[in-house]
Amino acid sequence: MEIIDAIILGIIQGLTEFLPVSSSGHLELGKAILGESKMPAEGLMFTVVVHFATALSTIVVFRKDIGEILRGLFKFQWNTETQFVSKIVLSMIPAAIVGVVFQEELETLFGGQIVFVGSMLILTAVLLYLADKAKFTDQPVTFGQALIIGIAQAIAILPGISRSGATISTSVLLGIDKAKAARFSFLMVVPLILGKIAKDILDGGLSMETEGIGYLTAGFIAAFVAGIAACTWMIKLVRNSKLSYFSIYCFIVGVIAIVAGLYL
Repeated sequence: MEIIDAIILGIIQGLTEFLPVSSSGHLELGKAILGESKMPAEGLMFTVVVHFATALSTIVVFRKDIGEILRGLFKFQWNTETQFVSKIVLSMIPAAIVGVVFQEELETLFGGQIVFVGSMLILTAVLLYLADKAKFTDQPVTFGQALIIGIAQAIAILPGISRSGATISTSVLLGIDKAKAARFSFLMVVPLILGKIAKDILDGGLSMETEGIGYLTAGFIAAFVAGIAACTWMIKLVRNSKLSYFSIYCFIVGVIAIVAGLYL
């Protein structure tokens, strides 16, 4: 991998982890347009590094919140912080089950199924539009809502459905305060990313060669910086009801993908 490829892939990872445009959907469309052989290859080590960078960017953006949560946890009481962490854990269960039980079925959807990807992008567009029109509230996340948001996250495994878009939209449509919805959505992904990294490491296959340090470093920095920018920007967009821009984008790309898949 060249340094420039690492920087581009790092930026893409950092942006699409938070912006509601579906990184997996765009990757499938990229493969269909350019051909899979022309797409820059990501090694397992590089994938682990850029995912760690986006997790770290989330931790940096929400460092004050995470500090308060940790202080609350170490009081060993059933307080607000302990309840919040419990809700995060609860929200992770659906995605974990789907990822393990339906792994083979999901893999069939990642192979040039651009009509399906286009349809899911349009679904993402609808969710973002509805969320953008939702009224402002000050309602926090309940345990029942955390489970529903977790189910939305599990569905977002499908290519074309944005994880952040699905979880934030679902939260807002459930009546949760928009700022709290964004906070919960971004914090709930940190343990999932770290869990995936741990799984990749435990599965083996990671190799660290001296000549790869340059592109790994470049990818890490690019993903970290892009992640901080995208996460911060997305929080402001959700608060200010500006998700309709992404709704229009996803709708247009989705329609183009469907037309291309059916007629080209």
